[in-house]
Amino acid sequence: MSSAKKDRNLQSLSGRTFPPHTKARLGANGYAQTIAGALHAEYGGTHAAVKTVVDQTGANARAVRNWFDAKNGPSGEFLIALCHHSDHILETVLAQAGRGELIKAKKLEDAKVTLRKALSLLEDIEEQGITK
Repeated sequence: MSSAKKDRNLQSLSGRTFPPHTKARLGANGYAQTIAGALHAEYGGTHAAVKTVVDQTGANARAVRNWFDAKNGPSGEFLIALCHHSDHILETVLAQAGRGELIKAKKLEDAKVTLRKALSLLEDIEEQGITK
C-alpha cells in the first residue's frame, strides 16, 4: 500500500480557484438530447434516416441509432461530418455554443446565394424570351 504522502492532492496548494461559469453547462445528457432533436428535425426518425447519417459520417450504425435515441452524442469527428452535411445541425451547435451572430451571418449569406441564383434564372428566362 502507498503511504498517505504519495496520494494525490485533491486541492491546489496555492488556494486559487477557477472563476465560476457564467452559463450552466449543457452536460452529456443535454448534449445528446439537443443533437437527437436536431437529427430528427433534419432527417426524421426512420431507419432510412439512420442509414443516411451512417453514409454521411462513416460512423457505426449502432452509434448513429444511439445519437437518434439521445443515449449519447457524436464525438468531434462525427459532429464535424454532421455539420458538413446538415445546416440544421450546424445551427444547433452554434446556438448551443452561444454564437447566434454566426447563425445570422450564415443565414444572410445563404439568402444572398439564393437571391443570386433567382436573379440569374430570371435573366436566363428574359434572354430566351427576347431572342425568340
